[in-house]
Amino acid sequence: MNRRDTSQATYKRLFGDAVPAAYATDPDLQDILSRFIFGEVFHQGELDDKQRELITLVVLAANQTLPQLKAHVHAALNVGLTPVEIKEAVYQCAPYLGFPKTLNAVAEVNEVFAARMIALPLENQKQVTEETRFDKGLAAQTEIFGDVIAKMRDSAPANQKHIQDYLSAHCFGDFYTRGGLDLKTRELLTLCILSALGGAEGQVKAHVQGNRNVGNDKDTLIAAITHCLPYMGFPRTLNALACINEVIPEKPTIMKEG
Repeated sequence: MNRRDTSQATYKRLFGDAVPAAYATDPDLQDILSRFIFGEVFHQGELDDKQRELITLVVLAANQTLPQLKAHVHAALNVGLTPVEIKEAVYQCAPYLGFPKTLNAVAEVNEVFAARMIALPLENQKQVTEETRFDKGLAAQTEIFGDVIAKMRDSAPANQKHIQDYLSAHCFGDFYTRGGLDLKTRELLTLCILSALGGAEGQVKAHVQGNRNVGNDKDTLIAAITHCLPYMGFPRTLNALACINEVIPEKPTIMKEG
């Protein structure tokens, strides 16, 4: 199929027979958008529809582009993601976006769930207690990043050690340990969230290595960041790709003598 036909087939798979509202006012822009996103980007790399929609949700949450987020919650359900998977992807944003933006995104998700008769609250995915959240969080953090975590904690100034405790107990204990999404998926989504924020290249590099450590290879990371492109633009995409290439350099091409 050509790019136009491919985009139409992909759009229908995600959104059904709905027609984008922009065709009534800005058909040229909508054609450019649809053919690029659904005719090209959506088919670059080996990600499946579920992975792509999870990535789309967290990047739209990071951008606070809430009308588009709501549309993609419908798409996520249409391609077979469960309500729990959708909620957990949005919850995963909280340590990086902060709670107000995450709550804004959750409100959009809840509106879609209400419209589709999905009862709330969903089943609880919590797997830590007040007594275990730090230890289990630190274990998850170490599984992702290795021995560097102990060194980072030991080298933190005394007046900033609480931040390291928060990272372990809150970011990793409260969120990474939850059910609904596996560790590889959470770490891939985190990379996309940080890339969409911009200005977090240090953390992007750390999570490139974290992704590598949990089994997401370079091609998967490139596919994920490519999928983010239409939603976060070229500058942040190129910055994220530079981070990937710095942490996981391309293998040099060996020229054979004739």
